[in-house]
Amino acid sequence: MVLCVVNIGQLVTLVGPGRPRVGPELRELGLVEDAALLVWNGRIAAAGSYGELKDRIPADAEVIDAEGRCVTPGFVDAHTHLVFAGNRAEEFERRIAGATYQEIAAEGGGILRTVTLTRAATEDELLAGARRHRDWMLRGGTTTIEAKSGYGLDRETELKMLRVIRRLGEEGPARMVPTLLGAHTVPPEFAGRRGEYVRWVAEELIPEVAAAGLARYCDAFCDDHAFTVEETRTLLTAAKRSGMGLRVHAEQFRAGTGAALAAELGAATADHLEVVTDKTLQELRDAGVQPVLLPGSVFALGRRNYPPARRMVELGLGIVVATDFNPGSSPVASMPFVMSLACVEMGLAPAEALMAGTINAAWSLGLGDRVGSLETGKDADFLIHEFEDYREIAYFMAAPTRPRVFVAGREVTR
Repeated sequence: MVLCVVNIGQLVTLVGPGRPRVGPELRELGLVEDAALLVWNGRIAAAGSYGELKDRIPADAEVIDAEGRCVTPGFVDAHTHLVFAGNRAEEFERRIAGATYQEIAAEGGGILRTVTLTRAATEDELLAGARRHRDWMLRGGTTTIEAKSGYGLDRETELKMLRVIRRLGEEGPARMVPTLLGAHTVPPEFAGRRGEYVRWVAEELIPEVAAAGLARYCDAFCDDHAFTVEETRTLLTAAKRSGMGLRVHAEQFRAGTGAALAAELGAATADHLEVVTDKTLQELRDAGVQPVLLPGSVFALGRRNYPPARRMVELGLGIVVATDFNPGSSPVASMPFVMSLACVEMGLAPAEALMAGTINAAWSLGLGDRVGSLETGKDADFLIHEFEDYREIAYFMAAPTRPRVFVAGREVTR
């Protein structure tokens, strides 16, 4: 099948080095005006000016008129908790009235509330809910989704969640990247026996998940009300030994809780980092760890301490922005809205936010050679927007825009 998109007013190719973009590279979008995109068998055959490509368009190609609009790569959401049962709307109301996230968790709410509901749900019920969440993201332009377990905290439910993620990936159209988050919090049946739970995850759950090929990455929540640095080291060392990549929830509430460990162990990412120190940022840079910034959770919790994104850019870190979509701290499914927050609250330029939500996010998932930019040989995951300038993605905040979404060259939202 040959597909050609013509009359592209502004094509954002993100052509660049084969690695995460840093510093000034974050603004180098590879823009082409009056452009065309040529797709063969689901992959990009060429991207450039129409004048250069028009003679390469086969007579039998399917031609799509972009009507002078902007075309970008599909968004890559590198941190989500896509699979869960129920919701926590009651807790949302309580937080508005003044209760803190930590207070609600201490009363048995928060993550443990979702654990109770998710354990009770069948696999098909979880699949139906996750499919709805996936479709929200897809309609907004997200074509690749990292999805974590972590609302089971027992063998049956963790495996059930990971099977749901695998089934979503198999049915498409969005690409799914599964992550085991068995170390989300300590489940109630292990209250007072933290060490036993950590040992069970490290010695039994992680090896079983790795052997079954159910997760590409292993994550752990390292913070005051979650797991300690030493407990996290035990868990992630076991995951590394099992051949899984590493990701870490770190320094959301207190500095010194996990980011330096991510650098020490060579994790792919350290996520959150709202209270990270300058020294730790330099350690992450030197170790090649990408920060995944989650402004949606800061916003939804009513907090003000957004991650120091500008400092990260100055230091040369390959920043990523993601939704942290989950039923508690970030019921945010929209990558464009997260990009708006990244600009307004963290000081990123629209180009930097777009780069962080596409090619840099793809590299953080080990997919930078396949998705995240519109370069020859990559999967043809792209968006035809309703507007003419890439800056409008972040500029029109929470607008109900509906881009035409293509995955592997096939339109999936019409």
